[in-house]
Amino acid sequence: MYRSGVMAVLLALAVLVLLAPRARAEKKPAEKKAVELIKQWKGSVADADLAKDAPAYVADAMSLEKLWKKWGVEGKVLEVDFKKEIVIVSTTVGSRLALSAKLGDKGNLEVLGAATRDLAPGFRYVIATVSREGVKTVNGKELKQAKDKE
Repeated sequence: MYRSGVMAVLLALAVLVLLAPRARAEKKPAEKKAVELIKQWKGSVADADLAKDAPAYVADAMSLEKLWKKWGVEGKVLEVDFKKEIVIVSTTVGSRLALSAKLGDKGNLEVLGAATRDLAPGFRYVIATVSREGVKTVNGKELKQAKDKE
């Protein structure tokens, strides 16, 4: 009887040892995949107040055109196939800004702006296009459907 009890305990320990790595793997947070910036524009705007309503993303041509004109971005408004891509935006009052994005396994696109800590008049911006594939939300907000230019 003593021997069968020891065997039962050893068997239980063996099962726990075998299942432990699987349990730890399931609790591990999902890794986010870096998203390639397809096109990118950087610039500076003298009026810092214009950055207050800066969107995290733009999902249609009309909104992009309004933003482009409001901020006085040089050149022609970029052409984007909004059925395949979205435009992400970040701003800072620092003198430099870098933009990156990561896509989580549940479809949340995190738009990340890394800026210098120094302050400069106005604001700096980065506008970039990324693939819409797999994106359901941007910074936790539901992604709007693409609209054709009216």
